Amino acid sequence: MLQKYGRTCHLPQSPGATSDDKIMSSVDKLALADEVVFTEKMDGENTTIHSQGCHPRSIDARYHPSRDWMKAFAAGVAPQLAEDERIVGEYLFARHSIEYFELPTYFLGFAWVKANQVQSWDATLSRFVELGITAVPELYRGPFSAKVVADVIADLNLGTQEGFVVRTTAAFKEEDMPTHLAKYVREGHVQSETHWMNAVQVKNRLV
Repeated sequence: MLQKYGRTCHLPQSPGATSDDKIMSSVDKLALADEVVFTEKMDGENTTIHSQGCHPRSIDARYHPSRDWMKAFAAGVAPQLAEDERIVGEYLFARHSIEYFELPTYFLGFAWVKANQVQSWDATLSRFVELGITAVPELYRGPFSAKVVADVIADLNLGTQEGFVVRTTAAFKEEDMPTHLAKYVREGHVQSETHWMNAVQVKNRLV
Protein backbone atom coordinates (compact mmCIF):
# COMPACT_ATOMS: atom_id res chain seq x y z
CA MET A 1 0.00 0.00 0.00
CA LEU A 2 1.31 3.45 -0.91
CA GLN A 3 1.85 5.74 2.06
CA LYS A 4 2.09 9.50 2.12
CA TYR A 5 4.86 11.01 4.24
CA GLY A 6 3.39 12.96 7.16
CA ARG A 7 3.15 16.73 7.31
CA THR A 8 5.95 18.58 9.05
CA CYS A 9 4.86 21.24 11.55
CA HIS A 10 6.42 24.68 11.53
CA LEU A 11 8.50 25.88 14.45
CA PRO A 12 6.66 28.66 16.33
CA GLN A 13 9.09 31.28 14.95
CA SER A 14 8.85 30.11 11.31
CA PRO A 15 7.79 33.19 9.27
CA GLY A 16 6.77 31.09 6.27
CA ALA A 17 3.81 29.41 7.99
CA THR A 18 0.47 30.14 6.34
CA SER A 19 -3.09 29.73 7.59
CA ASP A 20 -3.12 26.20 6.12
CA ASP A 21 0.02 25.08 7.98
CA LYS A 22 0.34 23.44 11.36
CA ILE A 23 2.50 25.05 14.04
CA MET A 24 4.39 22.90 16.53
CA SER A 25 2.58 23.34 19.85
CA SER A 26 5.63 22.55 21.98
CA VAL A 27 9.37 22.11 21.34
CA ASP A 28 9.77 20.07 24.53
CA LYS A 29 10.63 16.79 22.78
CA LEU A 30 13.36 18.54 20.79
CA ALA A 31 14.67 20.36 23.86
CA LEU A 32 14.74 17.18 25.97
CA ALA A 33 16.40 15.07 23.29
CA ASP A 34 20.04 14.11 23.79
CA GLU A 35 20.79 15.36 20.31
CA VAL A 36 19.08 16.90 17.29
CA VAL A 37 20.17 17.56 13.73
CA PHE A 38 19.34 20.59 11.58
CA THR A 39 19.32 19.97 7.82
CA GLU A 40 18.71 22.34 4.96
CA LYS A 41 15.11 22.37 3.74
CA MET A 42 15.45 22.00 0.00
CA ASP A 43 12.95 23.57 -2.40
CA GLY A 44 11.73 20.64 -4.44
CA GLU A 45 9.05 17.96 -4.54
CA ASN A 46 8.65 15.66 -1.55
CA THR A 47 9.09 12.17 -3.00
CA THR A 48 8.96 8.65 -1.57
CA ILE A 49 10.82 5.64 -2.97
CA HIS A 50 9.29 2.28 -2.04
CA SER A 51 9.74 -1.33 -3.12
CA GLN A 52 7.50 -0.88 -6.16
CA GLY A 53 8.84 2.46 -7.41
CA CYS A 54 8.19 6.02 -6.27
CA HIS A 55 5.49 8.65 -5.85
CA PRO A 56 5.33 12.35 -4.98
CA ARG A 57 3.69 13.38 -1.71
CA SER A 58 0.38 13.60 -3.54
CA ILE A 59 0.09 9.88 -4.32
CA ASP A 60 -2.37 10.30 -7.20
CA ALA A 61 -0.34 13.08 -8.86
CA ARG A 62 -0.63 13.33 -12.64
CA TYR A 63 2.26 12.78 -15.04
CA HIS A 64 4.80 15.55 -15.46
CA PRO A 65 7.88 15.30 -17.70
CA SER A 66 10.17 16.58 -14.94
CA ARG A 67 9.47 13.37 -12.99
CA ASP A 68 11.06 11.07 -15.58
CA TRP A 69 14.52 11.35 -13.99
CA MET A 70 13.08 10.45 -10.58
CA LYS A 71 11.32 7.37 -11.89
CA ALA A 72 14.52 6.14 -13.53
CA PHE A 73 16.54 6.74 -10.34
CA ALA A 74 13.93 5.02 -8.17
CA ALA A 75 13.97 2.00 -10.48
CA GLY A 76 17.54 1.33 -9.35
CA VAL A 77 16.75 1.71 -5.65
CA ALA A 78 13.32 0.07 -5.31
CA PRO A 79 14.45 -3.57 -5.78
CA GLN A 80 16.74 -3.15 -2.75
CA LEU A 81 13.88 -2.11 -0.43
CA ALA A 82 11.70 -4.35 1.72
CA GLU A 83 7.91 -3.94 1.52
CA ASP A 84 7.82 -2.07 4.85
CA GLU A 85 10.66 0.26 3.92
CA ARG A 86 10.52 3.76 2.40
CA ILE A 87 13.10 6.38 1.51
CA VAL A 88 11.82 9.96 1.59
CA GLY A 89 13.58 12.96 0.14
CA GLU A 90 13.43 16.09 -1.95
CA TYR A 91 13.36 15.81 -5.73
CA LEU A 92 15.07 18.86 -7.22
CA PHE A 93 15.08 18.39 -11.00
CA ALA A 94 12.68 21.28 -11.74
CA ARG A 95 13.09 24.78 -10.32
CA HIS A 96 10.32 25.81 -7.94
CA SER A 97 10.98 29.12 -6.12
CA ILE A 98 14.73 28.71 -5.63
CA GLU A 99 17.08 27.96 -8.52
CA TYR A 100 19.98 25.64 -7.69
CA PHE A 101 23.25 25.79 -9.62
CA GLU A 102 25.49 23.20 -7.87
CA LEU A 103 23.39 20.24 -6.76
CA PRO A 104 25.27 16.96 -6.17
CA THR A 105 22.28 15.08 -7.66
CA TYR A 106 18.55 15.62 -8.17
CA PHE A 107 17.31 13.51 -5.26
CA LEU A 108 18.47 14.31 -1.72
CA GLY A 109 17.21 11.98 1.00
CA PHE A 110 16.15 13.04 4.49
CA ALA A 111 14.28 10.08 6.00
CA TRP A 112 14.36 6.30 6.11
CA VAL A 113 11.08 4.86 7.33
CA LYS A 114 10.82 1.18 8.25
CA ALA A 115 7.79 -0.49 9.85
CA ASN A 116 6.22 2.97 10.36
CA GLN A 117 9.20 4.22 12.34
CA VAL A 118 11.44 7.07 11.22
CA GLN A 119 14.87 5.56 11.73
CA SER A 120 17.68 7.27 13.63
CA TRP A 121 19.72 9.81 11.68
CA ASP A 122 22.91 7.72 11.84
CA ALA A 123 21.10 4.59 10.65
CA THR A 124 19.50 6.66 7.91
CA LEU A 125 22.86 7.93 6.67
CA SER A 126 24.24 4.38 6.67
CA ARG A 127 21.25 3.11 4.69
CA PHE A 128 21.66 5.97 2.21
CA VAL A 129 25.28 4.90 1.61
CA GLU A 130 24.13 1.33 0.92
CA LEU A 131 21.54 2.56 -1.58
CA GLY A 132 23.68 5.22 -3.26
CA ILE A 133 21.55 8.10 -1.99
CA THR A 134 22.90 11.54 -1.14
CA ALA A 135 21.58 13.14 2.06
CA VAL A 136 20.38 16.72 2.44
CA PRO A 137 23.10 19.04 3.83
CA GLU A 138 23.57 19.15 7.61
CA LEU A 139 23.62 22.61 9.18
CA TYR A 140 24.10 21.70 12.87
CA ARG A 141 24.16 18.65 15.11
CA GLY A 142 24.08 18.73 18.90
CA PRO A 143 21.82 19.83 21.76
CA PHE A 144 18.69 21.85 20.96
CA SER A 145 18.26 25.35 22.39
CA ALA A 146 16.70 28.68 21.50
CA LYS A 147 20.20 30.07 20.89
CA VAL A 148 21.04 27.27 18.48
CA VAL A 149 17.83 27.93 16.53
CA ALA A 150 18.68 31.65 16.39
CA ASP A 151 22.25 30.91 15.26
CA VAL A 152 21.13 28.56 12.48
CA ILE A 153 18.57 31.13 11.30
CA ALA A 154 21.25 33.85 11.31
CA ASP A 155 23.54 31.69 9.17
CA LEU A 156 20.90 31.05 6.49
CA ASN A 157 21.15 32.80 3.14
CA LEU A 158 17.44 33.40 2.58
CA GLY A 159 18.06 34.30 -1.05
CA THR A 160 19.32 30.80 -1.85
CA GLN A 161 18.00 28.68 1.04
CA GLU A 162 14.36 27.92 1.84
CA GLY A 163 14.99 27.18 5.51
CA PHE A 164 15.77 24.15 7.65
CA VAL A 165 14.29 21.06 9.25
CA VAL A 166 15.19 19.97 12.79
CA ARG A 167 14.61 16.47 14.17
CA THR A 168 15.83 14.26 16.99
CA THR A 169 18.74 12.11 15.86
CA ALA A 170 17.12 9.17 17.69
CA ALA A 171 14.40 7.14 15.94
CA PHE A 172 10.71 7.89 16.50
CA LYS A 173 7.33 6.60 15.34
CA GLU A 174 5.75 8.28 12.34
CA GLU A 175 2.78 9.25 14.50
CA ASP A 176 5.20 11.25 16.68
CA MET A 177 6.43 13.44 13.83
CA PRO A 178 4.51 16.52 15.11
CA THR A 179 6.60 16.54 18.31
CA HIS A 180 9.97 15.19 17.11
CA LEU A 181 10.44 17.09 13.84
CA ALA A 182 9.76 20.65 12.69
CA LYS A 183 10.66 23.12 9.97
CA TYR A 184 11.55 26.77 9.55
CA VAL A 185 10.62 28.35 6.22
CA ARG A 186 11.56 31.81 5.00
CA GLU A 187 8.87 34.48 4.76
CA GLY A 188 7.02 34.73 1.45
CA HIS A 189 8.76 31.62 0.17
CA VAL A 190 6.57 31.07 -2.91
CA GLN A 191 7.31 34.08 -5.11
CA SER A 192 5.29 33.14 -8.20
CA GLU A 193 1.53 32.98 -8.59
CA THR A 194 1.97 30.20 -11.19
CA HIS A 195 2.45 26.70 -9.78
CA TRP A 196 5.76 25.21 -10.90
CA MET A 197 3.98 22.34 -12.72
CA ASN A 198 2.13 24.82 -14.91
CA ALA A 199 5.09 27.11 -15.56
CA VAL A 200 7.83 26.81 -18.19
CA GLN A 201 10.11 24.10 -16.86
CA VAL A 202 13.53 25.31 -15.73
CA LYS A 203 16.03 22.60 -14.88
CA ASN A 204 18.21 23.02 -11.81
CA ARG A 205 21.93 22.49 -12.38
CA LEU A 206 24.29 19.88 -11.05
CA VAL A 207 27.87 20.44 -9.91
